[in-house]
Amino acid sequence: MAAPGTTAGRHLSTMGLGNGRRAAVLMLFGALRPGPHANPSALQPADLDVLLMERSGSLTNHPGQVSFPGGVIDGGDVDEQAAALREAEEETGLDPLGVEVLGVLPEVGLPVSNFLVTPVLAWWVRQTPVTVVSEAESTQVFRAPVGELLDPSNRRTVVVQRKEQTFRSPAFVLPNATVWGFTALLLDSLFDGLQWSQPWDAEREIPKPL
Repeated sequence: MAAPGTTAGRHLSTMGLGNGRRAAVLMLFGALRPGPHANPSALQPADLDVLLMERSGSLTNHPGQVSFPGGVIDGGDVDEQAAALREAEEETGLDPLGVEVLGVLPEVGLPVSNFLVTPVLAWWVRQTPVTVVSEAESTQVFRAPVGELLDPSNRRTVVVQRKEQTFRSPAFVLPNATVWGFTALLLDSLFDGLQWSQPWDAEREIPKPL
């Protein structure tokens, strides 16, 4: 898997918040069938999966939503990459030594929770077991096949009503979870930037899952 060009994340890069709290998430892709893979960049999207987690319903921010591992950048973190790897280890038990960072995408504003989020794109060189580390943080940790995410039959548009405004955003319906909101926007933007997206019917609308 090659790092994306500057078009990846283009749909989100203008959503910045000037005073938002800085955070980082790990967009970790791996091979569905563990290697060794002499040339990972030659793998097709259908050969890949991505690490996701479902947040606990008791959390203050985005309860119950599917997300990438990640969180607030602490003072002890060298950079966004270090923060994303630290958070992923704390939340999923991931061994960061088995991860190769490919690059970072443009910082994205998340107004509903006042975060400025840096997506860190990475390749899972040496895959290790992952699991729910703390039930207070997450209810499941899982690897979503990219082929299922790209399948047009699994694509939807989520409709969210906030006060008198209506918001629509992409979603991915999986057997064990529905990916929507910020995480779905990041995936949708990345897939578009990598030219992996397949035509899908954006008029297939569903209400927000929570």
